[in-house]
Amino acid sequence: MNTESKPWISDKAFFWVVVALSLTVPALVTLLRYLPDEMRPTAEFARNLPILNAIINSAVSICLVMGVYFIKTKRDKATHQKFMLSAFVLSTLFLLSYVTYHYTVPHVPFCKDGLIKTVYLIILFTHIVLAALIMPMILYTMYFASVGKFDRHKKLARYTFPLWLYVSITGVVVYLLLSPCLQP
Repeated sequence: MNTESKPWISDKAFFWVVVALSLTVPALVTLLRYLPDEMRPTAEFARNLPILNAIINSAVSICLVMGVYFIKTKRDKATHQKFMLSAFVLSTLFLLSYVTYHYTVPHVPFCKDGLIKTVYLIILFTHIVLAALIMPMILYTMYFASVGKFDRHKKLARYTFPLWLYVSITGVVVYLLLSPCLQP
């Protein structure tokens, strides 16, 4: 039985959307890291975004775990879809908030030394690398499900889920480690 539906976008067009997003977002984040302070707009509200981002990442983690639970236990495919779509929407909101924060607030260096700084840098490095790599995986995993290519969806989701979960959890850990360095 063929469960594939007519794609809402061609595979080729979707590929180019994924390539564009996968190159643009990391480039924008890198650019914002090095944006001179005098070019940043003032937005006092943005100083509160890191805690919001940690809350969003926590919610993403919960949605991911619940979504996988509902599909693995074969309880409810619709609930699985709702949790995974919620994780995607929350991740998108996180990204918008993250970019807003880094556009309006100067870079905050880690303020501790010793082993904790090494731990922080290792977690941060893996978080950043995997965050860049996971975006096209998330987009394709969702795309395959949306067009009914469930075999491909399942194969890719096997890798997407743990990486996405790692990125969302380490996002919270990075915040917790960096929070003493943030200005009130």
